Amino acid sequence: MIGLIISLIIVGLIAGAVARLVIPGHQNISIPMTILLGIIGSFVGGFLGFLIFQRDAMDGFFQPAGIIGSIIGAIIVLFLYVRFAGRGAARR
Repeated sequence: MIGLIISLIIVGLIAGAVARLVIPGHQNISIPMTILLGIIGSFVGGFLGFLIFQRDAMDGFFQPAGIIGSIIGAIIVLFLYVRFAGRGAARR
């Protein structure tokens, strides 16, 4: 169980960091928020993968397609965050 949690944190950090590098501009979020961004992106990427392919590849936790899906999901989540949350922060 602790290994799963550590794996989620590591994959979340990697996916969140790559998403922050891909999306242009300065995102004012901390490292824990980057990890959370990657974890949420992992769920979004997994959900989109299931919608597209209509099945779940139960081949283990670490899969190249799963990590790529996590990064794509994190990019989508960060884009939406910058698009909608950044707008409110700019008005203050």
